[in-house]
Amino acid sequence: MKRPSWQVIFGIALVLTSALLYFGHYLIFNDPHHIAIYMVGDLAFVPIEVLLVTMIIHELLGARERRARRDKMNMVVGSFFSEMGTTLLVNVSDADPGLDEIRNNLLIASHWSDSDFKTASRNLKKHNFRVDKDKLNLDDMREFLFGKRDFLLRLLENPNLLEHESFTELLFAVFHLSEELAARGELTNIQSSDLTHLAGDVDRIYVLLVDQWLDYMDHLKKNYPYLFSLALRTNPFDQSASPIVL
Repeated sequence: MKRPSWQVIFGIALVLTSALLYFGHYLIFNDPHHIAIYMVGDLAFVPIEVLLVTMIIHELLGARERRARRDKMNMVVGSFFSEMGTTLLVNVSDADPGLDEIRNNLLIASHWSDSDFKTASRNLKKHNFRVDKDKLNLDDMREFLFGKRDFLLRLLENPNLLEHESFTELLFAVFHLSEELAARGELTNIQSSDLTHLAGDVDRIYVLLVDQWLDYMDHLKKNYPYLFSLALRTNPFDQSASPIVL
């Protein structure tokens, strides 16, 4: 026979304690009418108490916890772009023959509003994120990703990734490309079919990177003006970008 859980035992103990207290009250004052009045009053307040605790207080605490997890996740996203994301964006976007067609949507300015970010996001969804396979420097990319392997593994171990599916997908795509490149020897004169396959892996990273970067810039604009200022001055899509404040 299965032993009752501690929650069941604790609940029974609370009910028995309440019954004993009511019984003690009856023995002392011999007033069942008074007991009934307060018992009915307490029972009548139970639905309101449930409303306050489960629907209002619980929701407020839940919203606060979700906001805290979102802030932690954005810190992880920020570390990704600082460590490797921005460099990866530069290298991948340089191989995009249609980059100039969307560059204006990526030249974020300090005065951008929510509508500007939404407009840029809509315009970018129309773009065909495809790189020219002949412009890819796979040897440099392999060396770069191999140097960030431990960093990628630490990010993938972060439990906060469960709250951010799109970023998790980006990390898996980057890790997959690093595995593909590491599994090959010579990358200079590989077959055309194999190069096309690797370019497809880069395309997958490219579209996820741009989408994640735009969301992250929007987050910085709303919450961290000083970080947003540096991100503007190091915009990977701005050919004149410089961290130096003029």
